[in-house]
Amino acid sequence: MGSRVTRLIRNFNLENRAQREISKTKPTAAPRHPASSRSPREELAGEIHLKNDPLLSMLKDVYVESKDPDPQAEAGPEVKKVEEETPRRALKYSLPGDHYGFCDVTDVPKGKLSLVEALTALNNHKRLPKTWTPEKLAQEYSLDPKDAKALTEFFFPFDIKIIPPKTEETQQIKDS
Repeated sequence: MGSRVTRLIRNFNLENRAQREISKTKPTAAPRHPASSRSPREELAGEIHLKNDPLLSMLKDVYVESKDPDPQAEAGPEVKKVEEETPRRALKYSLPGDHYGFCDVTDVPKGKLSLVEALTALNNHKRLPKTWTPEKLAQEYSLDPKDAKALTEFFFPFDIKIIPPKTEETQQIKDS
């Protein structure tokens, strides 16, 4: 029913409205700028193909010498290996097997920790803070005392906290 009403309103006096739009005067186009007889492109095209004798004589005076670069210079400056410069220490702890991709690491530079060693050190400090002090961690893992103190102060191993329910009505997940 609604489409019929819409169609009647849309088609009301359609022919008269169309005739009014068609009979309106059309806007006139803006006047064009008078063009010169030759375009600038044609003038430049002629000048490009002409020979310029003074420039040619100057070009004949130019002499270029070139030599092949040294093969050693192409390689760039030699980079010293880091392993030779820094003393290294053997790993204290590592993951069993090569499932995790850590088996190829056998030693680390002094002053650094592997991921497994860092987690072990943090866990030891968390369980026994009086025994595993930052000074002992620095001595055990060849770390700077300042770095060991920052490690124990700002990093914590994964910790799970279980919050007991407040009322008896809430259900609690139990081990199965």
